[in-house]
Amino acid sequence: MSPRRSVAEARQTRADILAAGVRLASADGLEGLTIGRLATELRMSKSGVLGHFGSKEELQLAVVDAAAEIFAREVPDRVRDVRPGLQKLTAMCAAWVSYLERRVFPGGCFFMAAATEFDDRPGRVHDTIVGLTSVWDRDLYRQIRTATADGDLPADTDADQMVFEVSGVMLGLNTALQLRRDASAPARARRALGRLLGQPIAAVTLLMVLASGPRFQPPTRHRRFRFPRRRLSTA
Repeated sequence: MSPRRSVAEARQTRADILAAGVRLASADGLEGLTIGRLATELRMSKSGVLGHFGSKEELQLAVVDAAAEIFAREVPDRVRDVRPGLQKLTAMCAAWVSYLERRVFPGGCFFMAAATEFDDRPGRVHDTIVGLTSVWDRDLYRQIRTATADGDLPADTDADQMVFEVSGVMLGLNTALQLRRDASAPARARRALGRLLGQPIAAVTLLMVLASGPRFQPPTRHRRFRFPRRRLSTA
């Protein structure tokens, strides 16, 4: 076997482990993700799985990174070329609703679940989740401020408050879809967001759905987590 082929196979094995890890962690949580469970899932030895990460914490961090790549592809990347301000803010919200409605992750929003799981657990995983979610919040904030400066939102708009309320709508949508299987929840979320933004987002959401790919596409390659402040941004 050539060295080049050996490296390629090792990368593919790592990608397969991460794809399975994202799928399992989405449904059962990052703490439920173990070397042994992944080994059984992939029909590998424990040492074979462990050799790619070294510890459970490193595995969790790599899975969070892989999940961030999927979220970035499904939400921020879809609106990257939209004009900044209210137009982009509306498209971001539409893409976010579509991402939840299409159940991109088997267990609902990966980061909402991870945030709940690690909200009171200090450490590297907690800090990574905070860093990634903060990027998205800051991008929403920037678009709100731009829309306000453009006159598309009222001059007295409180950007921090609007970010809080938009995030609350999305959290409610994720809970309604996952806990109650409420098929009417996406439409209710769009109406709530429309009231917050002062315009309907249903048409924008439809365009996002039409442009969407499969519900869940495991990452074909893994890029090591280094710059959490940039990963989920639409900039």
